Amino acid sequence: MGIGEQLVTVAAVLLGALTTHLTNYVMERSRHRRELLTRWDDRKLDAYAGYIDTMRTCIFVAVQLYEHKEGLRESGKTESEMLAEQSEAGRLRGRAFEQIMLLGGDEVVEAAHELNVVALAVDWQASGKTTGTLEDWRERNRAVFREINQFHEAARVDLGVQGKVTGENHPERDLLLPTARRDGGQAGG
Repeated sequence: MGIGEQLVTVAAVLLGALTTHLTNYVMERSRHRRELLTRWDDRKLDAYAGYIDTMRTCIFVAVQLYEHKEGLRESGKTESEMLAEQSEAGRLRGRAFEQIMLLGGDEVVEAAHELNVVALAVDWQASGKTTGTLEDWRERNRAVFREINQFHEAARVDLGVQGKVTGENHPERDLLLPTARRDGGQAGG
């Protein structure tokens, strides 16, 4: 075998080694990117679910406080205890919102801002910072749940989840109220 043939063989081996190295590098980098995306998607999902859970806790606390203040339902807690619970729930909601700000896509962040606005209106009426009728109270709660659905939609798109939670297949639902409440009775708010 001549020197020319040996050089071609060495060049082919070097080219093969370089090609193998580049291919492994590109595949490893791609695998690493997928792992990072998956890790961030997992964190986003946790943040989105935690935010909604915290938001629902705030609503539950506000409903208890409102119903107590309006004499619609007895509570085993004092008003000051409920106000303290509302304050703590609001603090936790703020922490959960900060996670949305750090991890959420643009549409999710905007949906969270909108949800915060209507949720604060519920808190304020419950605590007496703003006034309103029972129907105002119900409309504020309806608005919160509409915005929760909008948040769900934005989060699903951000996470790449198929389908929707609103629309033709999922019509808007009203508040679930006992019959006496629906008829305007004083059984609760």
